Amino acid sequence: MTAIPTTPPPEGCIDTQVLDHVLLIGINRPAKRNGWTPKMFRELAEAYTRLDDEPALRVGVLHAFGDHFTAGLDLPAVAEFMKRGEKATPEGLVEPHDFGLPNYRRRTKPMVVAVKGICFTVGIELMLGADIVVAADNCRFSQMEVQRGIMATGGATLRMAERAGLGNAMLHLLTADEFDSAEAYRLNFVQRVVPAGKELDEALRIAQRIAAQAPLAVVATRLNVMKAIEQGPLAAVEDFIPVQQRLANSEDAAEGVRSFVERRPARFSGR
Repeated sequence: MTAIPTTPPPEGCIDTQVLDHVLLIGINRPAKRNGWTPKMFRELAEAYTRLDDEPALRVGVLHAFGDHFTAGLDLPAVAEFMKRGEKATPEGLVEPHDFGLPNYRRRTKPMVVAVKGICFTVGIELMLGADIVVAADNCRFSQMEVQRGIMATGGATLRMAERAGLGNAMLHLLTADEFDSAEAYRLNFVQRVVPAGKELDEALRIAQRIAAQAPLAVVATRLNVMKAIEQGPLAAVEDFIPVQQRLANSEDAAEGVRSFVERRPARFSGR
């Protein structure tokens, strides 16, 4: 598909578009290779918050306009925030990097990301903070903060080692080297590699497949996986019986049984 962007202001913007139960979230500053400004961070958090707050929305798809996902931070625009130790994202919203910062909400619904072309620094961290990543085969990745005298603080130091192991994380974090889609796939940073130009179609296909499942069960399953990763298997196991009991008493579970007996696709309501 082709998402249609608005004409962005000089500091960029985040465009949103609803397709049935899917919220498309578009990074829109192609003239600057989608370099991130404070305005864009604020609007991204607002879009992630909208996804969680609107019951009709079940899955998000993060993508970018232009030839590249993002060249990273617009350093002159965000440098003062760094010096003051502040985030450009207002408190109280869903924080898109999703690593549990105080005073921010955490996302509950699934997020699929489509990346292409240049995907540097914050782009890698946003995709690692999502759930499923589709990469075009022309991607160029680099976590290059050490080249700029700063540290990756959007989750790369956590998730690169989690996905790829200590040595692989250190290789790319400490050298600030550039790697391609095949390497990102090898390291479990991305789950699909497709021909350039097909990444959004594939991401949307995956999102629509997720959206067709029972929404309460999808959220519960995602949160249980995250709890296992962050708090350990025993913490996740403790939720098995109470969460399953709650789900089993939902309207969607009853519909799941009916659709099985009647041999038809289920029509889930999220209740």
